[in-house]
Amino acid sequence: MAGNSKVAIYGAISANLAISAMKFTASFFTGSSAMLSEGIHSLIDTANGMLLLYGIKQSKQAPDQSHPFGYGKEVYFWSFVVAIMIFALGGGVAIYEGIEHLLHPAVSEASNPIWNYAVLGGAIVAEGISFLVAMREFRKANPSGFFGSIKASKDAATFAVIIEDSAALIGLLLALIGVALAQFTGDPMWDALASIAIGVLLAGVAWFMARETKGLLVGESAVPEDLDVIDDVLKNYKQIKHFGNVRSMHLGPEQVLLTMDINFFDHITAGEIESIVHEIELRIKEKAPRFTRIYMETIDIHPGEEEEHL
Repeated sequence: MAGNSKVAIYGAISANLAISAMKFTASFFTGSSAMLSEGIHSLIDTANGMLLLYGIKQSKQAPDQSHPFGYGKEVYFWSFVVAIMIFALGGGVAIYEGIEHLLHPAVSEASNPIWNYAVLGGAIVAEGISFLVAMREFRKANPSGFFGSIKASKDAATFAVIIEDSAALIGLLLALIGVALAQFTGDPMWDALASIAIGVLLAGVAWFMARETKGLLVGESAVPEDLDVIDDVLKNYKQIKHFGNVRSMHLGPEQVLLTMDINFFDHITAGEIESIVHEIELRIKEKAPRFTRIYMETIDIHPGEEEEHL
């Protein structure tokens, strides 16, 4: 999935670099606060894409003595940093600029509207292409509904790009509405209000991203379809009396830690247990490759503990 993430991120960075330059140019010639906010938004999205690429690179480091389970959660940490940047720099600056222009309107705001319309039109096309690229890569691994897939996804880098691109498209529409109303009414207040609306949008997006990545940082369990594999594999072993205390945690988008307790019938020898445990591990990894680390402990399981999946 990391390869899919990189494709989406490279597409977003390329689009945002070009778009930010156009937006800042339009803001310079028109004085539009909404365009300035959108320029800052695109510039931050560019920086965020670079942070996500850095996070993916760091997550590929091999396990070492200080991090025996590897660095897979690096991508979650940097996705969380991205959420903070969107909130503080994107949302905060956009709201500030909007309030500043609301209190001190610039007389030139609607003097050259053609700049704004040309840039906004081009930006909508570029952001739309970036969004479609990200969605195509995301749907390869998440064929279900959009919002359900976002919430269930363990690939923070890809869903961060999708959320950013979605916010960018909505922000562009808000800027377009603000610029148009400012031109047709002659009142720059609408442009300033659009900037504030963009800031509120970014703050909301940042909150949603932070909430989703926080869960991954703390440690989310494997997806239900992977957990179902455990039942499918273990039910074929008649030597097992009970199994339970199944625990799983994502160490990265494609790395999951799995632990469980297994209770064998008393007549099963130690040699047979060792062979069966090894075979179970291979079969689980074959059917659910995300289970990269599996630990099974053979103990007596108390009543009520079997079939407990977390």
